[in-house]
Amino acid sequence: MTNGKLLFIIAHEGFQHKEYGEPKRILEQAGYSVVTASDGESPATGNDESKVTVDILLDKVSPHRYHGIFFIGGPGALEHLDNEKSYRIAQEAAEANLPLGAICVSTRILAKAGALKDRHATGWNGDNKLEAIYQQYRVIYSREPVVVDENIVTATGPDAAEEFAQKIIQIIQDHKGWG
Repeated sequence: MTNGKLLFIIAHEGFQHKEYGEPKRILEQAGYSVVTASDGESPATGNDESKVTVDILLDKVSPHRYHGIFFIGGPGALEHLDNEKSYRIAQEAAEANLPLGAICVSTRILAKAGALKDRHATGWNGDNKLEAIYQQYRVIYSREPVVVDENIVTATGPDAAEEFAQKIIQIIQDHKGWG
């Protein structure tokens, strides 16, 4: 028996393997089913050259079929996921009030999609551009490693992957009483 089906969205080339693998392992151990979506066919290649199976392509994703939607970062995220397909998924998840999240550079995708408007969030800021991006999209920037604002969780990067997974579990459990 599963606690629910979650969608992890990764770049077909260059996703951050620790940000994907560690939360996936923790969530599966907690009884969740994790489905992997990407912008290209299977297998997807991580920044460490690891390979993972892609279960569904972005243009086939229907957010309402999942208990939560989470974008994984890595050097390929902005090149492969910063687009209208990803924005649609984030917007539909936000409109449906589904648990939603992103880690590392992928938090910028949620900001550009409008899913973080007037919310507290964190993310990777190694290029010192995150504050300006968040200001442009009306996101309240936090320097904490992991930030939860109602049903949305954001994290800074690989070092926050375990806490990111724990907060996903928390917001999904809290979400069960909504609606």
